[in-house]
Amino acid sequence: MSENEIAVLRTLLTSRPRPTSVAERRERLDALGSAYPTANDIRLEPVSAGGVPAEWSLSPGADASRVLLYLHGGGFSAGSIVSHRAMVTETGRDAQARTLAIDYRRTPEHPFPAALDDALCAYRWLLAQGLQPGQIAVGGDSAGGGLTLALMVSLRERGLPLPACGWCVSPWVDMEARGESYATKAAVDPMISKDYIHELAGWYLGGAAPHTPLAAPLYAELKGLPPLLVQVGTAETLLDDSIQIAARAAAADVRVTLEVWPHMIHAWPLFHQQLTDGRRAIAAAGAFIRGTTG
Repeated sequence: MSENEIAVLRTLLTSRPRPTSVAERRERLDALGSAYPTANDIRLEPVSAGGVPAEWSLSPGADASRVLLYLHGGGFSAGSIVSHRAMVTETGRDAQARTLAIDYRRTPEHPFPAALDDALCAYRWLLAQGLQPGQIAVGGDSAGGGLTLALMVSLRERGLPLPACGWCVSPWVDMEARGESYATKAAVDPMISKDYIHELAGWYLGGAAPHTPLAAPLYAELKGLPPLLVQVGTAETLLDDSIQIAARAAAADVRVTLEVWPHMIHAWPLFHQQLTDGRRAIAAAGAFIRGTTG
C-alpha cells in the first residue's frame, strides 16, 4: 500500500517540475499544500508573535496551555503558514496541543540569521504570554527541521529555558550536502537534488561559512538539548542528514529517537491526506509531543 501511494505521489510531483524563479517556487509550494484542506473543526487565528507573522490553530479538546511552535520547510526561500497548514493543524490535533506556525523571513531577501532571529522572537513571545517552556514543543521539516535544532542550540547558548522537545522531519543540517544519500537516492527523490541544495545554501548563508553551527546544526554542540524525534524517509536525498544528526545527538547524551520510514520521500507528512504513512508519522509525532509536554 505505501509503495503504491508513494508511486502515485512521485508521478504527480515529477509532472510538476520546480520553476526557476523564487516567486514561482513559493506559489508552487503553497499550491501543493493548499491542495489538502484544513479540517472544518480547526479554529485558526492570525497573530503577531512579537512582530513575526504567525497563526494559532486549536482543535476540539486540545489543551491550550501546551503548544507546538512550528517552523516550516521550503529551503528557507519558500514555504509558509499556508503551505504547511494542513500538516501542522493535524499534528496539533494528535498532540492535543495548540500550534503556532510562523512565517519567518525568507531568502534570498533575508539570509542567515534572519530566520533564526524570527524563531527566537516567536519563542520569547510564547514565554512572555505565560507559556511554560516544559509545555512547548518545537518542530519543523526540511529547512525548518534544521532551524528547530538551531533554535534550541541558540536558546541554550543564551541561557534561556529550553522547550520540552524537538521534532525534526527530514531535517536539512548540512549546508555542503556531503552525505552519500545525495547520490544514492537521487533517482528516487522527486523533490531535492544536490545542485538545488547548493543553490539554497548559497542564498541562506549569505557569506557565512558553511560550517557555522547555527546555520548548519550538524556542526553544533548538541549537549543539553531536550528529547528529539527525527523522522526521515528512505527515498530522500537528505537521509544521511537525519542519520548523522541523530548520531551526533546520541553522542552528546541527548535522548533521540530516529524513525526511518521505508519508501517515503522528503517531508512526506505534508502529503498525509493521500499517504497512509504520512498520517502514521503525524500520529507518532503527536504521541511524542504528548509524552514530553504533558
